[in-house]
Amino acid sequence: MIDTSHHQEKDIPLDILQAKAKPSFSWQGFFTALMFFYMYLPLLVLTFYSFNNSAYSAGWQGFTFKWYTRLFRDTRILGALQNSLTVALVSVGISAVLGTLMAVGLARYRFPGKTLYRGVAYLPVIVPDIAIAVATLVFLAVIGTPLSLWTIVAAHVVFCLAYVAITVSSRISALDPHLEEAALDLGATPFQAFIKVLLPELMPAIIAGCLLSFVLSMDDFLIASFTAGTGSTTLPMEIFSRIRTGVKPDINALSVILILLSGAVAFIAEWIIRYQGEQKRIK
Repeated sequence: MIDTSHHQEKDIPLDILQAKAKPSFSWQGFFTALMFFYMYLPLLVLTFYSFNNSAYSAGWQGFTFKWYTRLFRDTRILGALQNSLTVALVSVGISAVLGTLMAVGLARYRFPGKTLYRGVAYLPVIVPDIAIAVATLVFLAVIGTPLSLWTIVAAHVVFCLAYVAITVSSRISALDPHLEEAALDLGATPFQAFIKVLLPELMPAIIAGCLLSFVLSMDDFLIASFTAGTGSTTLPMEIFSRIRTGVKPDINALSVILILLSGAVAFIAEWIIRYQGEQKRIK
């Protein structure tokens, strides 16, 4: 076989070959890199000073891990973390069930006022947190419920429910509406059609919505501070109470850990969404 690639390369003018070899400057790439640098520079500075040996963030006095080790021996931080995890896990678990049922009901059934109900159900996503916090506090005062850790859970279910429902609704709109009908025609009951046909298709969206709601619940300060009772301090509330007198290195270390955990959860959610899209294209 005759190799013609070398002869074809000779036929191409020299200026075209040099233009191909020379990397072109991209303004889009430059501004994208500049944007990401602007966004993540404070996080890099925070991470850098979390290893500072100085008790003050103004000057660098050497590299150390002592703030991380001290952090894991802080009983107040660990107690606040336990409260935050309890609130997030319980509120996300309740929202996963109710949000999925709400999304399925809005997508599969017709009833009077459906459009209005859909708008009201998704309203907590756009309503400011301060409005939700004040409304929940007033409601709890009217019905005479004492503030505790479970009132924070009730308040967090309000916005977690909306995020799960939106995520699941986007998945339902992309499914074949005749899947359940086919299962019913083959002898399945409505409950079996939901559990064995519809629910597995919705599971990636449910998990993604739960992960997003979990991060938002762990991060919430405003609603929790309005609805928390005595002894039910969450992690953001504990952090805020400490930084009012100045940011300490142990808070820097805690912030770095929270950023890493939030990034891991966001990465898992994004991977699930992309995997869901790839499976849909394969089918």
